[in-house]
Amino acid sequence: MASSGSSTLKSYVDSAVGTAQSAISSVTGNPADQKQAEATKSQAEQQYKDSHSTAKVGPISADPNTGAAAVDHEDRGNGSWNQTVGAAKESVGNLIGNENLRQTGIQQNSDGKAQEAKGQLSDLKQGISDRAQGAVGNIGAAITGDREGQAKYQDIHDEGKARQRGVEAELQ
Repeated sequence: MASSGSSTLKSYVDSAVGTAQSAISSVTGNPADQKQAEATKSQAEQQYKDSHSTAKVGPISADPNTGAAAVDHEDRGNGSWNQTVGAAKESVGNLIGNENLRQTGIQQNSDGKAQEAKGQLSDLKQGISDRAQGAVGNIGAAITGDREGQAKYQDIHDEGKARQRGVEAELQ
């Protein structure tokens, strides 16, 4: 899943495209187009629900258990945006019968998925690394009695946990 803002935007675009497809299919009487329009609108509704049901806010992942926040890798947001724009181009290309626009949209959507996955992988690796560093550092600081160091390492751990959980939530 993408960040809330772009998923919400994509849901609005898909809803508008579905409504336009529905109107055109009503005029042409093509049942296949009507089915596609309903599927697009249904997908838009689900995207809207998903964008409002996760612990993500914009480019920040928040761990629902601790409330800790971590800024997402920029490829996640950019990839999600490219998916949205690509899907819109593809739909408009289908709508107006422009094969070049449709193919451009398909390619941009695909590139966006790859870009988002790259960002997710980067965030997942960073989250795991931060959690481990925070846990080990916290133990070392506790042994030496360094309360300030413990707090610092706990923050690193919590940020890593939020980053990791943010990616896991998207993948579910």
